[in-house]
Amino acid sequence: MHSEAHIVTALANYGWCVVPGFLPEAETAAIRAECMQAHAAGTFHAAGTGRGQAQVRSEVRGDHVLWLDDTNTGPALHELLDQFESLRQAVNQELFLGLFDLETHFAVYPPGAGYQRHLDRFRDDDRRSLTVILYLNEPDWREEDGGQLQFWPDPEAAPLEIQPAGGTLVTFLSDRFWHEVLPANRQRLSLTGWFRRR
Repeated sequence: MHSEAHIVTALANYGWCVVPGFLPEAETAAIRAECMQAHAAGTFHAAGTGRGQAQVRSEVRGDHVLWLDDTNTGPALHELLDQFESLRQAVNQELFLGLFDLETHFAVYPPGAGYQRHLDRFRDDDRRSLTVILYLNEPDWREEDGGQLQFWPDPEAAPLEIQPAGGTLVTFLSDRFWHEVLPANRQRLSLTGWFRRR
């Protein structure tokens, strides 16, 4: 993977990385189509917060998600997951994180929905180690469409604003970086995953 070494180096040095154009538009569009097909079929549900019996709190997060497994993974997504597996092995080889598996879901944010500032690590479960977010939005997404990822490399400083352009990949250590999804003015799509330790 062309970006693999770059991602590993950035994670080693900073703990986070943003790669615009990680996936070409044709591949992004194929995964986007699989996401929208599943969404149209009514297989998504309102996302919850917390672990186990997650609570749906629309004032905290307003996205709808579909957890992914072997039964609902199309060919385009399967190719991406193969790339993620290669990334997992490279990260383990260089950074010794002991990443074991990957849990993923599609996330669809209706217009006006966001996700308040949070960490990706549960209080009572430290297995989530490395977050990956791949944006699946249409190529005509503009800054005024909103939906930026606010990201705090330093919790005491102003956040970065990362545009959710289709094909952009964001990776970061799950327990270190606060982040927030700002509301968008149009439907916003992503694939989010967490590499976990045993």
